[in-house]
Amino acid sequence: MTGIHITDIESAINYWRALAPASLEGALATPTRALAEVYAAMVFQHVVEVDEFTLPQAALQAWLAWYDSTPDTPCIAICSTSQGDEECKGCGRTFAEVQHWTALRPAEKRQIWRRITLAGKAWRFNRYAERAAPQSDMPPDTSITAPLI
Repeated sequence: MTGIHITDIESAINYWRALAPASLEGALATPTRALAEVYAAMVFQHVVEVDEFTLPQAALQAWLAWYDSTPDTPCIAICSTSQGDEECKGCGRTFAEVQHWTALRPAEKRQIWRRITLAGKAWRFNRYAERAAPQSDMPPDTSITAPLI
């Protein structure tokens, strides 16, 4: 079973809440409601993962739309697997995960993302975090905050 973690369901709910806020009467947008029903069932059943193949279609489509808004790959262009490492020092994926990444389903990719994020030992999380940071369309701040001496 490839499970979608409850934190991904919650992130997808928040994505849709920002994209399509509830009406003044409190009605949730269809994608938010579909994901919220899954989330509530997970909380009630005390489970942290739900099988991607058992998700209701509306919830799956809403989750996939959120997924499409996230970075696809953890790669930071420092691939030590090409140098023979079994686990990449740059992103934390195994050699097999790097090689087969494009063939993986979204839920499989998110499981890998979760594992490497929790481990936090890949360079993307420390030494080269700036490579992993989202790129801003804003020009760099050139204001002076302290007087020049």
